[in-house]
Amino acid sequence: MNSFATFRRFAILVALLAALWIGLSSYLIPGSTQQSAIAHRGFLAPDFALKSLDGETVRLSEFRGKAIILNFWASWCPPCREEMPALQRVSQAYQSRGVEVIAVNVTSEDVLSSVQEFIQSSGVTFTVLLDEQGEVQSVYRTSGLPTTVFIDQEGIIRDWIVGGPLPEALLLAQAEKFSQGEP
Repeated sequence: MNSFATFRRFAILVALLAALWIGLSSYLIPGSTQQSAIAHRGFLAPDFALKSLDGETVRLSEFRGKAIILNFWASWCPPCREEMPALQRVSQAYQSRGVEVIAVNVTSEDVLSSVQEFIQSSGVTFTVLLDEQGEVQSVYRTSGLPTTVFIDQEGIIRDWIVGGPLPEALLLAQAEKFSQGEP
């Protein structure tokens, strides 16, 4: 084999590896505006569509342009139940300032009637979605409940907290930061 053929094969291999790197880098480099199939801090939040308690299909992407406090919870989880009033107060105080609170019930591990009863009795007015198959919970890698994901106006995941209940002061500080357009 002559040296030109070897060089040509080497150049083709380098070009293929470069193309592969460019294609994958949008999923590997924090701050990328590309969407990953699994949620990661610093990346675009994976979109999903879930049914609300009212039976309407709601997509996360419908809230683009607003900051989102995305809370995964279950009605049987004491810390989840304990932090709901704080989430409600944050929602009431900051919704008009572009911050949405969205609660995703891990319905695959809960009882729908218990979810409905808790939401009604606690006076929650923000969006509550039902993850009946556990697919969104899997994409957002909820290793414990509650899990709260903070998503900025551009749809980038800025923070991720597993456990709770979260202090209301922390929720308010995040909401205030987001309402001012800070990442």
